[in-house]
Amino acid sequence: MNNWKTFDLLNPTEEHKMLRDMVKSFVQAEVEPQAHQFDREEKFNVDLFKKLSELGLLGITVPEQYGGSGMDATAAVIAHEELSASDPGFCLAYLAHTLLAVNNLAVNGSEEQKKKYLPGLSDGSLIGAMAMSEPDYGTDVLGMKTTAVKQGDHYVLNGRKMWITNGAIDDSKTACDFVWVYAKTGEKNGRALISTFIVEKNDVGFYVGQKIGDKLGMRGSNTAELVFENCKIPADRLVGSEGDSMHHMMRNLEIERIGLAAMGLGIARRSIEIMNKYATERSAFGKPLNFFGQIQKYIADSYAEFKAAQVYVYETARKMDLNKEGNRLDSDGAKLVATTMSKNVADRAIQVLGGYGYVGEYTVERLWRDAKLLEIGGGTLEAHQKNITRDLAKSGF
Repeated sequence: MNNWKTFDLLNPTEEHKMLRDMVKSFVQAEVEPQAHQFDREEKFNVDLFKKLSELGLLGITVPEQYGGSGMDATAAVIAHEELSASDPGFCLAYLAHTLLAVNNLAVNGSEEQKKKYLPGLSDGSLIGAMAMSEPDYGTDVLGMKTTAVKQGDHYVLNGRKMWITNGAIDDSKTACDFVWVYAKTGEKNGRALISTFIVEKNDVGFYVGQKIGDKLGMRGSNTAELVFENCKIPADRLVGSEGDSMHHMMRNLEIERIGLAAMGLGIARRSIEIMNKYATERSAFGKPLNFFGQIQKYIADSYAEFKAAQVYVYETARKMDLNKEGNRLDSDGAKLVATTMSKNVADRAIQVLGGYGYVGEYTVERLWRDAKLLEIGGGTLEAHQKNITRDLAKSGF
């Protein structure tokens, strides 16, 4: 992979530059050599994942007092872009742990909950997941059927969660160590009251239903159905108060979406590197491929679209304070732009490489498969379009 010198304006601090160099080196030495194999075998490389703790990446946004690195949204974007330039499937597992579970806890958990779980989540001894989507409810969060009923000093959870990244850690259906679970605890004025609970791997009544395999892409991460069957958990694992989870759920979706947008940047950047190199070295009719106008259009349009999306994503990340009111308009907008761009760029890369682009050796077919999930996960493109339109109608432009 080439080391593009295009980031100076996007990294406002020396700390960010050092982080990029560190992650890039790790990716080239550790992530790239295993990416093809774990994609083909549809396995999650748990051992490699835990090595990320040595770089301080598993708790990248966690305050140092809890064992984290205390970095910001820009740092998280850098890590996700670099990991996805090699193995987006592996990076998706990283995102589910670091942003959906760990950052959620760091921002919204009680002091006792942070002290109990954040050190282990940051050093890799615990692997986390977030459970929101259900078999019949994805974007329609308020329609969820999973319930939590308080009984004395504990809650009883019942329901099923679907499409949970890191829900199962290995082929034996071992559940992950820490699950951030959203459940319905009642209704008010006809609307569901959503609450958040921490579920541990060994809680009675919690288990992996089915492991979801044969996926189009992101095959380097595990996806599973999680089942809560009269799952009894202590009342002190309620996060915040009953019924107040919609605010922090929506807030954390913003950092998730900017992370997914960064993954789109990584996929696009790698795709451009590959097609540019191929078009420079490969000839047709006695001339390099990049002599021909259509190939030039594929490469030039891809580069320009990538750069525009990159600036939007990093500018949105810079403005994002993880502990205060956010900016849903631009987190939706950045993900909409970057993820659409990434799939289009990966598609052009396959077109430039022709038959070679259609097979695994040249990587772009894997990048294309992985890019598709970014248009679905963390909010569909259609959901982002709805949110942006609604927000602009309220606030003006």
